[in-house]
Amino acid sequence: MTAALEELYQQLIVDHSRRPRNFRKLEPAERSLEGFNPLCGDRVRVYVNLDGDRIREASFEGCGCAICTASASLMTDSVKGRHLAEVERLFEAFHKLVTGGSPAAETELGKLAAFGAVAAYPARVKCATLPWHTLRAALAGSRQSVSTE
Repeated sequence: MTAALEELYQQLIVDHSRRPRNFRKLEPAERSLEGFNPLCGDRVRVYVNLDGDRIREASFEGCGCAICTASASLMTDSVKGRHLAEVERLFEAFHKLVTGGSPAAETELGKLAAFGAVAAYPARVKCATLPWHTLRAALAGSRQSVSTE
């Protein structure tokens, strides 16, 4: 990755952490679930409304580090309008990217590729993936909070 591209990605993460998109309680929400990262204190609640097997609306609330907030912001933007099977593939590609997986996953991730650098900081992987694990559990109908531990 070029230095210019890396800087652009860092700016994207900073922008989404300072001005998160979809940061609100979705009322009414068909699915809602809380996730918690005890390691750094990130706490996020994800809200989802479906239209059949497609996500019609997604939002989140919570408090967390810049990586967690930016991840939730970009995630909610990225999943809107997608079929659940597409969201699952996106989850897998994102998880692979932040855990040091193949760079080929970046092509299907769009702006989410900004989190590729997280793989170099293992302690931050849980920050980036917490919103995703919470969304995945909410879509599965879980009523138990998600924890990274």
